[in-house]
Amino acid sequence: MINPELHTQPVALDRVGHRALKLSEGANSLTRVTQLNSMFLTLAEFGDAAKEFPIFFLRAGKDDKGHELVAPVAVFGLKQGQNLFVEGSGADTRWKARYTPALMRAYPFTMARVSEEQLAVCIDQSFDGWSQTEGRALFDDKGEPTELLNSARDFVERIENEVERTRLAGQRLMELKLLQEKRFDATLPDGSPLRVDGFLALDEERFNKLTDAEALELHRTGLAGVLHAHLISMSNMTALIERQLAQSPAAAAA
Repeated sequence: MINPELHTQPVALDRVGHRALKLSEGANSLTRVTQLNSMFLTLAEFGDAAKEFPIFFLRAGKDDKGHELVAPVAVFGLKQGQNLFVEGSGADTRWKARYTPALMRAYPFTMARVSEEQLAVCIDQSFDGWSQTEGRALFDDKGEPTELLNSARDFVERIENEVERTRLAGQRLMELKLLQEKRFDATLPDGSPLRVDGFLALDEERFNKLTDAEALELHRTGLAGVLHAHLISMSNMTALIERQLAQSPAAAAA
């Protein structure tokens, strides 16, 4: 899956063109997420992510058959360009959460569809951890993938499978009209208002009116557990506000 905010120069990995490419040992991929206030999540990640971040659903257009699509995301900040889980800068950048979303762990590798039938391992060319002279090689002297590349490929393949499962699940939630536009409002300690909108969340009234057949479907497909984790995650909005206050200039001065 290509995330344009994360993979700014994605290219398909080429055995010939990238044969000498190496991944520097000291490269820190966290420098790429310092201004990302959210990250796509697969359904498989909800259980762990819900303990750390609010999980919202964002509209993601429609597929070629006109079905509405949504993308679940872990929220890292309360405004654009804000990531409250990153500290430090440069090589000293640190991730201050117990869980790291899969797309971040896979970076600078990802996977993308290059045709109807074919997927390809991709890399982000803009990542400053690439080298021609030092680091861990992607290909050996015979041009065969190294253990590093094989491991990365296996991981992004698993993510891509989960991305498709997540897409279909989101489509079904929209068909059942279980997601609706929501808004989060709060008042900060200094009296200033905080509003976060533009996202979808569970419509609990509609959820409680599901038919027995629909409720059984959600239970058997695991979507009931997904929605439960989503609801639990919303309580993390308060923790985000506390993080923002702790990192404010006034708090730093105190």
